[in-house]
Amino acid sequence: MRSPLQPGADIADDDRAPHAFEVVDTAEEAASLELAPLLVREPLRRFLDECGLGDGELEARRVGDGHSNVTYLIRRGDERFVVRRPPRPPLPPSAHDVLREARILRALAGREVAVPAVLATCDDESVIGAPFYVMEYLDGIVLTAATPPAFATPEHRHRLGELVVSELVALHSIDVETGPLSELGRPTGYLERQVRRFAQLWERGRTRELAVLDRVTAWLGEHLPHSGRPAVVHGDYRIGNMIFAAQPPARVLGILDWEMATLGDPLADLGYLTAHMAQAQRPANVIRDLQPVTREPGFPDAAWMTDRYAELTGADVSELRWYRVLAIWKSAVFLEQSYQRFLSGNELDPWFAELGAGVPDLAEQAWEEAQSRS
Repeated sequence: MRSPLQPGADIADDDRAPHAFEVVDTAEEAASLELAPLLVREPLRRFLDECGLGDGELEARRVGDGHSNVTYLIRRGDERFVVRRPPRPPLPPSAHDVLREARILRALAGREVAVPAVLATCDDESVIGAPFYVMEYLDGIVLTAATPPAFATPEHRHRLGELVVSELVALHSIDVETGPLSELGRPTGYLERQVRRFAQLWERGRTRELAVLDRVTAWLGEHLPHSGRPAVVHGDYRIGNMIFAAQPPARVLGILDWEMATLGDPLADLGYLTAHMAQAQRPANVIRDLQPVTREPGFPDAAWMTDRYAELTGADVSELRWYRVLAIWKSAVFLEQSYQRFLSGNELDPWFAELGAGVPDLAEQAWEEAQSRS
């Protein structure tokens, strides 16, 4: 995957213009198109007016390196907001629920982890063609391709890596026994449900036969570990989903992309983080290519992050290999759904064509991880 952001760039500096017909002015214009647009300016402007969010004309620019839910930077005069909506259908059942994501962000507000504030939600699909929510704009940097000059030393990079771990520890330390977060999911049986759900998702959305992926599915079911204390599981925890302050000292302004968050086994997040980290000695894949920044000198490697997490939490990480396999396998399954949308003509981003080879590659790497001894 490619990031549209320059290394260390403010997201307002993204120079990627929307695809033709991705953003239109009116509902009438949207209705005349064969492929539905992703944003309709005039009804969105009226909605923002009703919510008291900015004034005047509306400029929209797509931002972020994600290829799941879609994110736009909205400018109205001197004010900036962020709009998040699902991709075009068809979509897997229960996936891409942005209003649930907004509820999670609101439940996390004021807790130990940094999240952007949700400013408004809209379940009326007539506004832009899908449910969406509006969140605050965080004026910071997203680390994907390379560290910006202000952090381009081994010492600064190590500190950034430390923050990735400490924020994950803070997330997993949140009390989920009471309050709105207790309703986020049913932690009992989380790992079994993950394997079952994604196996079903593969059967519904596969575009080809992949025997190696089926072998990984069977291996996961045969080697289920015992889950410990439940926690909020982010589901896509990686450095590319974090916004950092633009200048030292390093600090996290916000963690993004809570689409898959639920209650479950916290080691699922650690397995995902460490399995998908780009490192010099690891082969590339479509997930690791999201964040080649972690290959730079000074960034802690996956082994260090695992040990540091265990030190801070007291968690037993001896079976983390299973969680790493789960992470790679789930990514292959989920991205197959995206590839299916691309083949059907509902995705315009040419990156999705890479999944023709990228999904089988992930399946092979998941099997290799399953057969490893560490």
